[in-house]
Amino acid sequence: MTLTELKYIVTLAQEQHFGRAAERCFVSQPTLSIAVKKLEEELGVSLFERSKSRVYPTPLGEKIIKQSQVVLEQAGAIKDIVDAGKDQLTSPMHIGAIFTIGPYLLPQIIPELNQLASDMPLYVEESYTATLRRRIRQGELDAIVVALPFTEADVVTQPLYEEDFVVLMDSKHPLAEQESIKADQLVEHQVLLLGEGHCFRDQVIEACPKLQPSLADNQGKIRSAAEGSSLETLKYMVASGLGITVLPRSAATPSLLTNDLLCIRPFAGEAPKRTVALAWRASFPRLQAIDALREAISNSGVGHNL
Repeated sequence: MTLTELKYIVTLAQEQHFGRAAERCFVSQPTLSIAVKKLEEELGVSLFERSKSRVYPTPLGEKIIKQSQVVLEQAGAIKDIVDAGKDQLTSPMHIGAIFTIGPYLLPQIIPELNQLASDMPLYVEESYTATLRRRIRQGELDAIVVALPFTEADVVTQPLYEEDFVVLMDSKHPLAEQESIKADQLVEHQVLLLGEGHCFRDQVIEACPKLQPSLADNQGKIRSAAEGSSLETLKYMVASGLGITVLPRSAATPSLLTNDLLCIRPFAGEAPKRTVALAWRASFPRLQAIDALREAISNSGVGHNL
């Protein structure tokens, strides 16, 4: 068996679909299918049950896949040891950030990193917290920027900054006449939020409990953006007069297209906020690269440094 084959079965167990697993592994579906079948024949057991709609591990397959994940993580640790013997600020750095942080933080820190570590190639990606969690455990990312709470075994998490939430609305909206907005007032209006799966949606509802659909009038006035939408999409929806929304302050700045259409109001009293953190594997040996990334974020001016 090979590490590649182990990666295939771990990915297939996660996706429960040959096509999606092959896409994630950057191979054709027949290639992945043949490799999985070959490993099953070598081991003399069936790792997966196959149906028309999905593929899922057998009870024995689950144990083998769990151990395969450990093997892949240990193989990644060997690579980390090799990287530690090199110049820590010249090897590529792979960084991930959640969708509601990446577009607003990354453009600020990349120029800073160019000053602090000009010879360190930077690869960045945006995704959901759950995806970033998996990818850092598998060694596919070196560090991730997420919103707390975030805990993961063998992963170090360090809070970086706090960021207030603000209310974004059409400049002609009735609430625009107020200097600040009470959280309880939001339930009286059409509130636009990200779709299910975005942690920022959950944070907003936690900060403004009356936005829970079951508690709002007529089963809730919340209208969710389409699945996978971004904060930028919400801003355009607000500019179109579809409602108001709550955003982290870094995301609330209107664009050139919406500058005259939107206005921002703070929350009255103590504003709801989120804490943004940097996370990396405890075994990751390039602490100079982590320090450079942390300093770049601190210098970015986004949020209130902790």
